[in-house]
Amino acid sequence: MDWTPLFISMKTASLSVAVTFFLGILAAWLVVRMENETWKAVVDGILTIPLVLPPTVAGFFLLMMFGVKRPLGQFFLEYFSVKIAFSWCATVIAAVVMSFPLMYRSARGAFEQVDPNLVDAARTLGMSEWQIFWKVLLTNAVSGVAGGGVLAFARGLGEFGATAMLAGNIAGKTRTLPMAVYSEVAAGNMDSAWQYVAVIVVVAFAAILVLDGLEYRSRKKWK
Repeated sequence: MDWTPLFISMKTASLSVAVTFFLGILAAWLVVRMENETWKAVVDGILTIPLVLPPTVAGFFLLMMFGVKRPLGQFFLEYFSVKIAFSWCATVIAAVVMSFPLMYRSARGAFEQVDPNLVDAARTLGMSEWQIFWKVLLTNAVSGVAGGGVLAFARGLGEFGATAMLAGNIAGKTRTLPMAVYSEVAAGNMDSAWQYVAVIVVVAFAAILVLDGLEYRSRKKWK
């Protein structure tokens, strides 16, 4: 069994969740603070749309942005000599885009469940908005935020459609675990496909156990 797809998937999911974690928290905080409900709904829809789009459609949009002959693709190639499409960077970008809504929605839900009286009391005590974010919101929403990170990691690990469109299926370079399963099935190697499926199931189950552990700690904390 070739373990390269596992290493590529773990590396991709780890980097993507590191990016998604901070971007999702920041986006959730900014949206929660918005007072105009119409604009809040519009921004929320834009940030959440990758969650409801077919992954291949999202991948098509990414390919139209980062293709060699497209604006962003030409920019990175010309100024940084980096080809985005059909590279390992493309797998990370695809994973970030597809996992971001899970992180954002989890963080936003966690922030909105924090007692508003705590925020008002913090403002009364003269705390700045940044201090309120760190010492009140994030402290009380840590379990939900961490759970969003676990979900984002699992989503990045299992990403297929957008990765296929933007990064392709290049052995040793962009072939993640889902792509490896597809390749083995297409080649008729069902035994190898089952091995890759077993690896994915084990990693996904471990992520679920972590998420359940976080939820248990959260319930125990508030009892």
